[in-house]
Amino acid sequence: MLYLYLDESGDLGFDFITKKPSKFFTITVLLIKGQSNNRILINAIKHTLKRKLRKKKLFKKSSCELKGSKVSFEVKKYFYGQVEKLDFKLYALTLNKKRLYKDLMKAKERIYNYIARLVLDQINFDDAQARVILILDKSKGKPEIADFNSYIFSQIKAKINPRIPLDIYHGLSHENLGLQAVDVFAWGIFRKYEKRDLEWFNVFKGKITYDDVYLP
Repeated sequence: MLYLYLDESGDLGFDFITKKPSKFFTITVLLIKGQSNNRILINAIKHTLKRKLRKKKLFKKSSCELKGSKVSFEVKKYFYGQVEKLDFKLYALTLNKKRLYKDLMKAKERIYNYIARLVLDQINFDDAQARVILILDKSKGKPEIADFNSYIFSQIKAKINPRIPLDIYHGLSHENLGLQAVDVFAWGIFRKYEKRDLEWFNVFKGKITYDDVYLP
């Protein structure tokens, strides 16, 4: 199995005058191969939640979640220490929002889908031998989910053997621990561009296969 966890950091707001949206928007994909490796990743999140968050009663058990924007640098390092030797790859593309054409600024779903596709285009699917599973946060409505699935499904299907199944799941991050893992890394890549903050990024940068800016 080939697991792809997709998450974003930043926002797609474009009112830079009356509001304070982010300057950049990052989509990151965490790729991990095999059920055993995926299980190690999931267990690392569980262990971090148990030892670093629930133990200190920082969050209620039902809402406890590892989020890059909320947990400390020490907690992030603790998590990474458990997966540093694990074979996984990170792919990320960051949109420079101020360079985007004005007529596209209202088409937020179209922008999201396009950036996601560009990230997925960087992945070599030759290793996909059994099944490809793409998992992302359930933040869209039903029409938007259908549009995303149709668009991305056709893009990935063109790259893999027709006999290999492709599944796309939209899950809740507090229920899907793999999404929490990619969230932590997506936040670090986003901060590199948004705040020029490299503290967390420098810890895990060795896992990055692709990291670029769209409209630099």
